[in-house]
Amino acid sequence: MGTSLILTLKLDQATFERVNTLRQRYFPPERNVVPAHVILFHQLPGEQEPAISDRLKTLCAQIKHFPFSLPSLQFFGNGVAINVNAPELMQLHKTLAATWDEWLIPQDRQGYRPHITIQNKVDSKTARQLYEELEAQWQSTTGWGEGLLLWYYQKGPWELAREFCFSQ
Repeated sequence: MGTSLILTLKLDQATFERVNTLRQRYFPPERNVVPAHVILFHQLPGEQEPAISDRLKTLCAQIKHFPFSLPSLQFFGNGVAINVNAPELMQLHKTLAATWDEWLIPQDRQGYRPHITIQNKVDSKTARQLYEELEAQWQSTTGWGEGLLLWYYQKGPWELAREFCFSQ
């Protein structure tokens, strides 16, 4: 199998800058090789890129950009993430998962819980400390989903393959 593909939500610029700043501040620098993101699918088959791109182009033309909220933080043992609340994103994921069912890996078949990881692969004490520090001052904010980003995954940094904008 060739290169795998990753699909993420395109965030509005202000939200992206805010969460990416948190990721740059708290993610171990030697492991922080990709920008802040909300993954829809962790691994799609690279050889299906034309079919995937056609589906995304058609679908995104029918979807208006939509609001989402970042209501709370999540502690997960050796990291911290920001929860993403977006009914439209949940529906989009469900639609695409049904379309691509035969291609999905077990990780992408599990219940979909969108989030933005701002710290990972640290010891649990460090993660707990950050979670408690940020949780004490966390304010729910909102942003906009503006499209989808398809990435090439090559065992390290991702390379943007295509961008699909939602209709305005």
